[in-house]
Amino acid sequence: MKCYKRNLKAFTLLETLVALFVISLSVLVMQAMTTLISQEFKNIRKSDEREWQNFCNLLRQEFEGAKLDNVQDNFLYLMTDNGIRRYGVKAGSDDFRKTNAGGQGYHPLIFGISSSVISVQKNILVIRLIFRKGDERLFIYALSSVK
Repeated sequence: MKCYKRNLKAFTLLETLVALFVISLSVLVMQAMTTLISQEFKNIRKSDEREWQNFCNLLRQEFEGAKLDNVQDNFLYLMTDNGIRRYGVKAGSDDFRKTNAGGQGYHPLIFGISSSVISVQKNILVIRLIFRKGDERLFIYALSSVK
């Protein structure tokens, strides 16, 4: 019987180390991506706060220089240079909106509202918004003058 020398293909130590290095880098990249995604979820949660701040800033700009006309059926009516504007949550909708006095037009200011309560005592306007998520927020504004 003749013995032949065969060339067997096998992994060398260097190839094994390179494979382990590539696997470890892949695991590190996956861990970094997981951390990045969790930070994005935290930012999304903070966006509700930004949305509320934007809503408050919009209302302050809208109410600046406006005069209170009346509060009726949980709607706020303000006299502006462009006429009477109505603010509130329309039945069946989930947004706090600005319209003209007749309820025509549509300018949503914030979404996700389940109900609202608007009250005025002296020159202090209080808008209480209850969100579908269960949060409750108050917007308090001192009106400059009454009609």
